Amino acid sequence: QVQLVESGGGLVQPGGSLRLSCAASVTPFSTYTMGWYRQAPGKQRELVATMFGSGGTNYADSVKGRFTISRDTGKKTVYLQMNSLKPEDTAIYYCNARRELDYWGQGTQVTVSS
Repeated sequence: QVQLVESGGGLVQPGGSLRLSCAASVTPFSTYTMGWYRQAPGKQRELVATMFGSGGTNYADSVKGRFTISRDTGKKTVYLQMNSLKPEDTAIYYCNARRELDYWGQGTQVTVSS
């Protein structure tokens, strides 16, 4: 059974940084497209960042230049480094693994507030 376990969320002041982690039980890890999505209250879930099996990346315009997705293939973990956080980044962040099917983590809350 595939499991995605997120960690690293929390409360941070505007301008601060957080790093989210997602440990995935998918195999082989490098063949999956790994992504981070977020959902703010009253809004639809949206794509934040994606890392393809090739290592290529894609970002939402709203986070370009501030967020970085990366992975450690040996640890089967994908990360989301979030810098220069803004209040509008407040949301539940979900990890996604995609190949033939979509798998989701349980989500981790990120709150940006002074």
